[in-house]
Amino acid sequence: MTTTGKNLEGAFTAIVTPMRDGKVDEQSLTDLINFQIDNGIHGLVPCGTTGESATLGFDEHKRVIDITVKAVDGRVPVVAGTGANSTAEAIELTESARDSGADAVLSVVPYYNKPSQEGLYQHFKAITEAVDIPMVLYNVPSRTVTNMAPATVARLAELSNVIGIKEACGCLNQISEVIRLCPKDFVVLSGDDFTSMPTVLIGGKGVISVTSNVAPKAMAELMEAALKGDLATANEIHYKLFALMGSMFCYPNPAPAKKGLHLMGKIATPEIRLPMTEMDESSLNKLITEMKAVELI
Repeated sequence: MTTTGKNLEGAFTAIVTPMRDGKVDEQSLTDLINFQIDNGIHGLVPCGTTGESATLGFDEHKRVIDITVKAVDGRVPVVAGTGANSTAEAIELTESARDSGADAVLSVVPYYNKPSQEGLYQHFKAITEAVDIPMVLYNVPSRTVTNMAPATVARLAELSNVIGIKEACGCLNQISEVIRLCPKDFVVLSGDDFTSMPTVLIGGKGVISVTSNVAPKAMAELMEAALKGDLATANEIHYKLFALMGSMFCYPNPAPAKKGLHLMGKIATPEIRLPMTEMDESSLNKLITEMKAVELI
């Protein structure tokens, strides 16, 4: 599959990494991938924040991407998370994802270091020069501390391999500015479920979603309706899912997504790696309430 902006549209699941007894549960991951595709998801993103990239070892990270590409088998695009706060490490992960056959990579703003806007530009530029694979930038200032400015995104959009951005700033003003400054074929994907519909309506192309772990069909239908301009249907689905979207973040991600999938029988355990922990009772009750409300359990 030759990945361009044209096939990066719709709902892409930031897929969890199932675990059992401290190790990646490869069978549950394969089963989850098939569940996603069978329910109409438009693409998959392994090893993002929701995939616990921060606590996967290098070999595990590469293995999860390899398993995902093989299980997907060309049915939908795979956008592999390969970001790091070390440019050299990001290059190594990106090379591995390319060799595994990923269609594109998702590369996060370097966290903890607090680079300048010029540092961000040089970081992503170095990766694109080292590895020939389409890149989707990932701006998530709530986790990285540094916010990538729209002007920096526009500079990076001039590089041939930079085809889009997952914008998780939660701010429609900033998203609008990115769309305004970047080329028409530059793909802007919401990085927050609650802004997915409005992002499409102002010119975005879809979402990289946490909620679609448990509700792939509904999130895919939401994006399809929004992309077609069917505002009535999009609004209906958006508000049907809105409380569920909130419950996915009532406890630090990805604990709710993993617990929800476990409650649905889609993964063997809700196990999560420290320093992340499983949900407390009050958060779990909220999750169960919202999942029951949309008949997921």
